[in-house]
Amino acid sequence: MIVSMNNVVAHKAVAAYMDKSKQAGGEPVCAFIYDLRALREHAERCVRELPDGCQLFYAMKANPDEQFLKCLAPIVHGFEAASIGEIRKVRKVAPHIPVIFGGPGKKDSEIAEALDRNVTLLHAESIHELRRISMLASERDIAASILLRVNVRSVLPEATLTMAGRPTQFGIDEAELPDAIRLAQSLPNVVLEGFHLHSISNNLDARLHALLIATYWQRVKDWSRTFGLSIKYVNVGGGFGISYTDPDRQFEWPVFTHELQQVLAEHRMPGVQLLCEPGRYIAAACGYYAVEVTDIKRNHGKNFAIIRGGSHHFRLPGSWQHSHPFEIIPVEHWPYPFPRTALYDSEITVAGELCTPKDVLAREVKVDRLRIGDVLLFQFAGAYGWTISSHDFLSHAHPEHIYLEDDMD
Repeated sequence: MIVSMNNVVAHKAVAAYMDKSKQAGGEPVCAFIYDLRALREHAERCVRELPDGCQLFYAMKANPDEQFLKCLAPIVHGFEAASIGEIRKVRKVAPHIPVIFGGPGKKDSEIAEALDRNVTLLHAESIHELRRISMLASERDIAASILLRVNVRSVLPEATLTMAGRPTQFGIDEAELPDAIRLAQSLPNVVLEGFHLHSISNNLDARLHALLIATYWQRVKDWSRTFGLSIKYVNVGGGFGISYTDPDRQFEWPVFTHELQQVLAEHRMPGVQLLCEPGRYIAAACGYYAVEVTDIKRNHGKNFAIIRGGSHHFRLPGSWQHSHPFEIIPVEHWPYPFPRTALYDSEITVAGELCTPKDVLAREVKVDRLRIGDVLLFQFAGAYGWTISSHDFLSHAHPEHIYLEDDMD
């Protein structure tokens, strides 16, 4: 179940922001709006419905906003970070919360600082990285707790992104895993605590996701038996999807947790915790991107709505080549002494203000009515929005960031 911001609340936020913006000089609307209450309730539900023996770490790459981290810190079991910058952000908000450090290109300085900042687990992505972790831990006279990230050789469910099961830069090839395990067992300054098997991203099939975890679990049992391992964790990553092209088709978390309960009943290893790292699924539905239509034009037989904003703020639609869902908020105010351009019962392509034809957020979408000055409210903008975008391309002003705690705040 996805918790999305109540439209009434979103519309009130846009109206209040418009009033403020117009009073300050009439700049067009351009803002990310985040419903922290919805974020909190959604995260609490996800954690509560997990079976016993499971922990939820928020993958902060989805949205590392400080307000998000403060909101989630009392709810989740920890955070998954993919850079030392993300670790610093976590430690600013929650100095002692468990942190997992992943990513395929960790620098020596990042590993060293992560150890100094008491990260809970490091994902070792290669044999070379494993040796470097041990060396840096030795310099500190400590033992670093690690999970080996494995690129499994399996047929995987269909998803938007695939990180394993084929050649990628992620993890240790399953064919080389015996060498990695033996090396980890021999190194004096690492402790092999388990395995990380994050293979797919944005999967929408809850039952298949549980089946994938069953495959992981069986692999880990085989490795543990073969090499005499006593492990503590199996990290199954994230990958719980959001459907942008069909908002009514979403990953069914209750179905997943029910199926996962059956998987654990069959495959559970005593004393082993299952870790998951959702990011997009936690954050996406709790954010909106509100932008004003600044022009409407027709070119070569196609209609275009130009917005104050675009892919330099919200890169995801262009990156994934989909039409991002939005609704139209009518705005009656019209400040000009000449007629207002409007479209009725037409298809429209929503393009940004950048000087590139790739700056498109939605293509040939049917609208009943759209006028210059109306506001488009893009849904599912709470994850992989602002922080993955080219903020300073063409040096346009940044959007506002508005945080809602309740209906009136």
